[in-house]
Amino acid sequence: MAYYFNTTVSGNFDSIIEKVTQLLKNEGFGILTQIDIQQTLKNKLDVDFKKYKILGACNPPFAYEALQKEDKIGTMLPCNIIVQELSPNKIEVAAINPMVSMQAVKNVELENIAEQVSSKLKKVIDNLENEK
Repeated sequence: MAYYFNTTVSGNFDSIIEKVTQLLKNEGFGILTQIDIQQTLKNKLDVDFKKYKILGACNPPFAYEALQKEDKIGTMLPCNIIVQELSPNKIEVAAINPMVSMQAVKNVELENIAEQVSSKLKKVIDNLENEK
């Protein structure tokens, strides 16, 4: 089982970020964090890097339920989605597969939550792919 779901789409980097954000919203997720790796590496290391952003997505009802069953699960929150420019107008979007990370936790009470969150994140990737 892969630790992520992904697809590659054509389009403008910023437009794809907006599209991913909307698709996540449609599945009940909000973006808590947005890390611009390109800018961070330029500022900290003075190196050039491709456009690459990490979106930290959270579905509050699932997060709350998971935290009630496993108080250390916050170490794995939020769910990360990456958007990276492979070449001009060729953008890869990848989302974490929570089912894989939950295997490390070994709490059977989290399995159903992880399945539902995985399904929603996979749907985001599938919907993005279907819009090609």
